[in-house]
Amino acid sequence: MFVTEQMARENGRDYALRMLKENIIRLEMEPGSSISDREVAALLSLSRTPVREALLELAKAKVVDIYPQKGSVVSLIDYALVEEAYFVRSVLETAVVELACEKRDEASVEELDANVKLQRFYQQDRVLDKLLELDDEFHRLLFKTAGKLQAFEMMKGMMVHFDRVRNMALGTLKDKSLVEDHGKILEAVRDGDGDKARKLMDRHLRRYQVDEEEVRRRYPGYFKPGAGG
Repeated sequence: MFVTEQMARENGRDYALRMLKENIIRLEMEPGSSISDREVAALLSLSRTPVREALLELAKAKVVDIYPQKGSVVSLIDYALVEEAYFVRSVLETAVVELACEKRDEASVEELDANVKLQRFYQQDRVLDKLLELDDEFHRLLFKTAGKLQAFEMMKGMMVHFDRVRNMALGTLKDKSLVEDHGKILEAVRDGDGDKARKLMDRHLRRYQVDEEEVRRRYPGYFKPGAGG
């Protein structure tokens, strides 16, 4: 299990939830694998209660299946939920980037610019984990600029389904194109061109779509039978 330190002001439940999500997305915890709340608690230096609370939260999002008297299991991927998560992201982010163009200020543009510069730096060495982290942060900064961080958190709750598949297809993602897209979106926001920013975001998000058939072929045991395509 991949583990990072607990953040300042992060309570035990939130820490456990973040770590479980990251490991599920990274496939360190594979679809169909069992989760021991005792082992997770020990690894995170927590009691079992916050870990159980985090598992209940993930169960609500259909990321984890909890079986009474048997324990918890990472849910198999339901492609219908993957497509729904992508739909929500498309609707929200095209609206948010347009709003960001209206509400931008010098400080928010500087934050976005610093993020894109870091993406270009890590792109040269193809540090994919860092690029994905900065990618997520770029989109969070757009929501922050638009004053819609609560909407971002709501969206992220659904994105585990999409991000798992996205991680499986990592080798097919054109990270160079993604970084270039972010640079163009940044310029549209800087210029306050909402219409251009919306169109750029729509094209950008389409790059995240993956070949369902290919992913299913490479990871046949990770999906619910009959789900999706």
